[in-house]
Amino acid sequence: MKSFIIIFITIILSLFTLSSCKKDFLERAPGVNMTLDKVFSDPVLASQFADNSYNYRDMDTYCRFASLSSLCQYSDEATTNSQAAVFPWYAGEYVTAATYSTNDIDYVWSRKYMGIRNCNISLDKLRGVPWTSDQDPQRIRGEQFFLKAFYYFELIKRFGGVPIFTRAYGVNENADIPKSSYDDCVKLIVQDLDSAEVLLPVAYNQVSGPNTSANDGRATKGSAMALRSRVLLYAASPLNNASNDLSKWQIAADAAKAIIDLNIYSLQATYGDILNVAQSPEYIWIMKVAPWQKWPDQNFLSGAIIPPSSGGLNALLNPLQNHVDLYEMQATGLPISDAGSGYNPQTPYLGRDPRFYANILYNDVVWAGRRMQMWDGGTDCKPGLTNYSFTRYYSRKYWPSNLYGSTQANAILNYIFFRYAEVLLNYGEAQNEAAGPDPSVYSAINQVRARVAMPALPSGLTQSQMRARIRNERAVELAFEDHRLYDLMRWNIGKQVLNDQIMYGMQVVKNPDNSFTYSKLVLGPQFQRVFTERQNLYPIPRSEIQKSKGILLQNPGWE
Repeated sequence: MKSFIIIFITIILSLFTLSSCKKDFLERAPGVNMTLDKVFSDPVLASQFADNSYNYRDMDTYCRFASLSSLCQYSDEATTNSQAAVFPWYAGEYVTAATYSTNDIDYVWSRKYMGIRNCNISLDKLRGVPWTSDQDPQRIRGEQFFLKAFYYFELIKRFGGVPIFTRAYGVNENADIPKSSYDDCVKLIVQDLDSAEVLLPVAYNQVSGPNTSANDGRATKGSAMALRSRVLLYAASPLNNASNDLSKWQIAADAAKAIIDLNIYSLQATYGDILNVAQSPEYIWIMKVAPWQKWPDQNFLSGAIIPPSSGGLNALLNPLQNHVDLYEMQATGLPISDAGSGYNPQTPYLGRDPRFYANILYNDVVWAGRRMQMWDGGTDCKPGLTNYSFTRYYSRKYWPSNLYGSTQANAILNYIFFRYAEVLLNYGEAQNEAAGPDPSVYSAINQVRARVAMPALPSGLTQSQMRARIRNERAVELAFEDHRLYDLMRWNIGKQVLNDQIMYGMQVVKNPDNSFTYSKLVLGPQFQRVFTERQNLYPIPRSEIQKSKGILLQNPGWE
């Protein structure tokens, strides 16, 4: 841990500027070296230093989305043809090479602790700043409490209990401390959120505060409440609540209900452009991203999402048939595995949940003025080439048609940290576990379904039946939004869903009469998953274990 402190201080004392993901309120930096005392004697520099705490939520535009897409690929949502990048996690291994899998281990560990340190320094030093009427010290302190809580949650959802730093250690201090328990980390996070909620504006452009570019991406009371909802839901889940303490579920339900009761958020009318609008009543905390930005010398979408058949370079987010099979039939509201659902395996894309059409690009669908050709030899299917999809699917959610060609420069692609649909799903799950499928559970889940004209859930579901429906609802509603892998981990069903199931694509054959024959395709061994008990937690970076001299213990199974 000590090396991160040295690196951090070197960076912070120069008050470096951000790269491609920076917003207006993060774009200011004096560009000169100075001591912390000098920084916090000037209210403008002090506010800039505090704003720097946002730096560590994002990584940068490309890394955030690359990390997201690789996490989708670890689960049953999607796969990639660049298997060298993520295969170690599939195999249940931890390697030290700089791959996507270790990027989400070593890089996240170091970046989140750097963010925590920036927050701790700010909270300590802000008390002595000679503020003027041009600054809002209450909001600034609230943001530091919120961001610190957010970074600790990003750590514990991956690593379980982690070392807790309640202050910033000096360069010469011994910063090697043992892990705290998961429950103690949750307690600290909740305490910080308590502090944040009373200091932050409720929501920009709704109850308080103008929604100007200077406020884009800033934390609010709503985002603090949404984080609390997620933290407590994870804490109540089977992985972290082995005794199934129902009071933990009730506390999580109450946290989500408090957001609902604010009556300032609502579901966006349309689901298909949930990532692509400048403002939405559903957004609680987002990061606006300009998809045309280049990293380092290519457009993100064309470089990472779009296949060569449409002018891109690689297709690194290819939905699996396992995910596609989760979309129910719209007319009946039943899973396709149900005999009465109305599903026909030879017209597999007819009459599905509308979210399927918003999230997935599939054979023969009209997209950007042409039909996608997913059959062998078709324009969009080159199985022998690694930059095409082997599953015969592409992600429409991150490649909507308005991001194509000449219109791309005017398009929007947001990264969503929290949105209202998740709050409703959080409430439904927690309340069902605490009290069973009461009317409020049905109401929360059915609101999400009604937005896309899906039938209401059938009455009379048992608690276990409702649990299954809610878990499926999360999978399709929040598809590719960085939830699925962590949901499988917290539910403690990773082995059941990943290790014990075969990963499929779709085989598409074009017939002489231009019709198509469809059959599920067992993907090769490099696309299959291995999920063992130890993968419910990430390994702590080995470099941290080694330099702590036995104080920091590795997570079980990764020793």
